[in-house]
Amino acid sequence: MTSRYIAIDWGSTNLRAWHYQGDECLDSRQSEAGVTRLNGRTFEAVLAEVTQGWDRENTPVIMAGMVGSNAGWQSVPYLPCPARFADIGQQLTAVADKVWIIPGLCVDRDDNHNVMRGEETQLLGARALHPSSLYVMPGTHCKWVQTDDERVCDFRTVMTGELHHVLLNHTLVGAGLLDQVASPDAFDAGLTRGLASPDLLPSLFEVRAAHVLNALPREQVSDFLSGLLIGSEVTSMVTRYDPQQTITLVASPSLSARYQRAFEHIGRSTQTLSGDVAFQAGIRSIAHAVAN
Repeated sequence: MTSRYIAIDWGSTNLRAWHYQGDECLDSRQSEAGVTRLNGRTFEAVLAEVTQGWDRENTPVIMAGMVGSNAGWQSVPYLPCPARFADIGQQLTAVADKVWIIPGLCVDRDDNHNVMRGEETQLLGARALHPSSLYVMPGTHCKWVQTDDERVCDFRTVMTGELHHVLLNHTLVGAGLLDQVASPDAFDAGLTRGLASPDLLPSLFEVRAAHVLNALPREQVSDFLSGLLIGSEVTSMVTRYDPQQTITLVASPSLSARYQRAFEHIGRSTQTLSGDVAFQAGIRSIAHAVAN
């Protein structure tokens, strides 16, 4: 592999691309052509479009995310956990000349069936930048990941972000709402409720009833619901793990701040790492390993 390479984070709804020379980012681009939004184009055509002018013919491309799913360019096998960090970058799947996809990870046990794509690359970067034994990776599907020095040992997924979206946009909870505004107080109120009562199902209709009865301002439902869901997630999940474990949050700063608030309420300290920084560090490590 030459010193120049292209890193791609190709998800369901969006695509992000970076053009590197060594550790220097020469250019970056974004596209809405996620794997579910190709609009009749081929993956090859989308890749050519997003990398136009980057001398694609002679530049290796490393890709991660849903591009390796059964809805993507090619279904790339998952590595079963426990999985060695070193194996993630050594079991790439070639889908075209000088184009590789990073494998996802899976857990397949009677008590836990789970998959991830894209987060494994963030984990590689997070391990190098902020070593930890427990990573919490908020997002549409929040991952709780146990690691040791050499392996991703186990992980679980909580659909907090997706549930928030569905409840606001496709159920009575969000029906007839005004435009939403940011409200730290509403978030804290929902968080307190979620932490105190992690049994989530009985609380959901109360969110609807609260704004119908004017007990909750209709423009603050989104933040209250966010707090409720995050509080329920944190208090129900954290008991699975050793209270002495260091917790590293890997996400955008705004989303990390919400989870930090939840952990502070239960007396747990956390360190944070940008999800983008982690992903780019992880995919660069794979590119360098291939080069060597």
